[in-house]
Amino acid sequence: MAELLYGEPVAEAVYAELARRLAALPYTPSLHVVRVGEDPASVAYVRLKAKRARRLGLLSTVHALPEDTGEAELLDLIGELNADPEVDGILVQLPLPPGIDTARVLEAIHPDKDVDGFHPVNVGRLWSRGPGVGLDPCTPAGIMRMLAHYRIPLEGRRAVVVGRSNIVGKPMAAMLLFANATVTVAHSRTRDLAALTREAEILVSAVGRPGYLKPSMVRPGAVVVDVGITRVGTRLLGDADPGVAEVAAAVTPVPGGVGPMTVAMLLANTVRAAERRRG
Repeated sequence: MAELLYGEPVAEAVYAELARRLAALPYTPSLHVVRVGEDPASVAYVRLKAKRARRLGLLSTVHALPEDTGEAELLDLIGELNADPEVDGILVQLPLPPGIDTARVLEAIHPDKDVDGFHPVNVGRLWSRGPGVGLDPCTPAGIMRMLAHYRIPLEGRRAVVVGRSNIVGKPMAAMLLFANATVTVAHSRTRDLAALTREAEILVSAVGRPGYLKPSMVRPGAVVVDVGITRVGTRLLGDADPGVAEVAAAVTPVPGGVGPMTVAMLLANTVRAAERRRG
């Protein structure tokens, strides 16, 4: 039976480290989260992020805008937050309502305040110079922190990332490359996906299709990182079929695996952004 790689103990270690750094600062970093509309999942995520930020001791402000907010109005708000020296981190909760250009909005955030790590400048810093140079996307950064915490070696190992999103798949591949893994990115057009995933010693799945990853698709002894979280009724299900735990050496559970790390790394980015901006 696979070892379960829980995220909460790793997240708590991150919070303890951040608390020590915050205690040495002569100011309190501030995080501003912008939400447009009342999508239930977005409301819940924003509430969780704000609660965690306040518990850590950060200043947290939520800008809850109505569903009919126009793109120009949203860009004006981001411009104000960019110009405010007391604002250290800006996050725009996704998805945005139809009619708003998500890429344009994300690119409007100043890269030094882009705590989601999605701005092209931060993406370029990650791919050209490696993790930690800019502000890195939170979920893959959290996964790397988990793998290090559980002492899972990456150098020279074969890694397969299923999913090529800008949020998880692409930055995950970059971080694994900088850790000297041999990386393949698979996606919806990949032929014979199962043959590819069976070669992976490190398998990261970020598809969002409950149970698609079957035991027959996993190499015995592999480490499986399940990023896919889908609500089915009252349950949260991951990409990995439960039987994967009978084949793999280690698996991140859903819920309780990668999820806590995403929020932890968001707050780590906020503290890092403040330290860099304010000196």
